Amino acid sequence: MDKSSHALQREEEVKTVELDARRFHYRELNERIKSLINSGYEEIILNGVNGQRYIGDGLVHKVRIVINGVPGNDLGVFMDGPFIMVNDNAQDGVGNTMNSGMIVVRGHAGDVIGYGMRGGKIFIRDDVGYRTGIHMKSYRDQVPVIVVGGSAGDFLGEYMAGGIIVVLGVGVNSGKIVGHYTGTGMHGGVIYLADSIDQSRLGNEVRIFLVNDDDVRRLEALISEFSRLTGLDVSGIDPESFIKLLPASHRPYGNMYVY
Repeated sequence: MDKSSHALQREEEVKTVELDARRFHYRELNERIKSLINSGYEEIILNGVNGQRYIGDGLVHKVRIVINGVPGNDLGVFMDGPFIMVNDNAQDGVGNTMNSGMIVVRGHAGDVIGYGMRGGKIFIRDDVGYRTGIHMKSYRDQVPVIVVGGSAGDFLGEYMAGGIIVVLGVGVNSGKIVGHYTGTGMHGGVIYLADSIDQSRLGNEVRIFLVNDDDVRRLEALISEFSRLTGLDVSGIDPESFIKLLPASHRPYGNMYVY
């Protein structure tokens, strides 16, 4: 058997099920998802999703969940391992406190994306709202990543303690890819922007730097993966033209607690 035949056979062996989510309240839908996983299903396709919350909450299985429709708040909350693909927009709290795995949204997403996330990746094809990446943190070898294809609202990376945020700004007017107060309270991690930004739009805790060769290699890998999974055309993006934001101090408010 050649390699292509072997790969085809492996794909056919994936146990897949489709579910009409329109029939279920969010609690029942999430119970059904967990029951299907316990029954050995490796891919669950949810059709007609319309605002049901907590999809993927607390899951630790290497399962693939495909969502056709718009999931509600806290998609993937506390998630540790699954792959979630959303073929539409998503609401607030995507990846809330997630530990590992991946969430891909082929549309827009709301506020507080990746709140407190400790690992894994979140790819949003279009725009995100306020406070994306708030309280992100790294833990040992876990480095959480958020990539946004369009723009991000105010307070991007607020109180960020670790991890990576990338904003590509595709289709966004120059100077508008992030809002005000970017990096406020930031004391760890790095934010990469595909466009320049005035220091006045930043929190007092961050400074602007040029990217180096390591940054470029990191960006090339992330942008390539992002494009492949979201379908966004990134042909006009040059990683060497990015800027990066780093915290000026690891204890930005330390003087507030000195007596």
